Amino acid sequence: MATKFSKETYLYWYELMLLMRRFEEKAGQLYGMQKIRGFCHLYIGQEAVAAGCMTATTPEDIFITAYRDHAMAVAKGISAKSCMAELFGKATGCSKGKGGSMHFFGVKERFFGGHGIVGAQIGTGAGLAFAEQYKGTENVVLCFFGDGAARQGMLHEVFNMAVLWQLPVVFICENNNYAMGTSVARTSKVLDIYKLADAYDMPGDKVDGMSPETVHEGVTRAVKRAREKGGPTLLEIKTYRYKGHSMSDPQKYRTKEEMEEYKLKDPVESVLHKLKDDYKIAEKDIEVINERVKAQVEEAVQFAEESPWPDDSEVYKDVYIQEDYPFIKD
Repeated sequence: MATKFSKETYLYWYELMLLMRRFEEKAGQLYGMQKIRGFCHLYIGQEAVAAGCMTATTPEDIFITAYRDHAMAVAKGISAKSCMAELFGKATGCSKGKGGSMHFFGVKERFFGGHGIVGAQIGTGAGLAFAEQYKGTENVVLCFFGDGAARQGMLHEVFNMAVLWQLPVVFICENNNYAMGTSVARTSKVLDIYKLADAYDMPGDKVDGMSPETVHEGVTRAVKRAREKGGPTLLEIKTYRYKGHSMSDPQKYRTKEEMEEYKLKDPVESVLHKLKDDYKIAEKDIEVINERVKAQVEEAVQFAEESPWPDDSEVYKDVYIQEDYPFIKD
């Protein structure tokens, strides 16, 4: 069967998802070695969401997400070096070593966090969309949150305002089935989260988040609507994390059978099979990509190890604004 996507698109998805996967695996390993401290939430299994969103948007579109943010930041273009340095708490990190795992940030890359407060980014995402609308740009904000954050009051107030003002924002619920260890079924009678949009006369849809193809298609429709002044959309992207909620999660709330079922849908492996079966990409060419990704992650670790710690004089800087954003002060 003919595919809608080019070989180049699949190669892009494969390398990007592999980089996210290897970065997160290394982060988990370094956490165990106590090179990374504090909280650490890994994105392993959810890579197709970020990959599909990247091909459905432009570099000027804004991403804002919750605290499971490393891979999304890498996808948006923040270097693996800067991301790894941030995990190490080093001055060369994307948040100057002050944000850590949960608070990645990149103005140039149009990545506005990394937010540790559950649901906080939903309001900020709408605010960013209002700013783009006010400035008269055609940029769209992709605002990501989890199924747990869908229970926050913030969401309902923001949905009402976003529809009323027709803000150029796509609300994306990355539904990986569990808010920490609590299943969606234990917190709401509404199991199809996208139906929450109905109360606000907002378009809503459910998307298979284990496939970059379906993510790309769903996000493309929603972004097109927002860019054409059609207002916000709620997408429930059904995905799955292969690791625990955080590094201390024993994962007793789900079965091995459930995990194995989702591993059969591994997006990295699915795209790899597509490249080999449909596009006849040779094993040696795949190996070149694998080695390139491996080198990138190793360089990131070395960079983080060798980078300096933030100076004590930095402790009170950037509390309210970033010094290097003078336009905020004017």
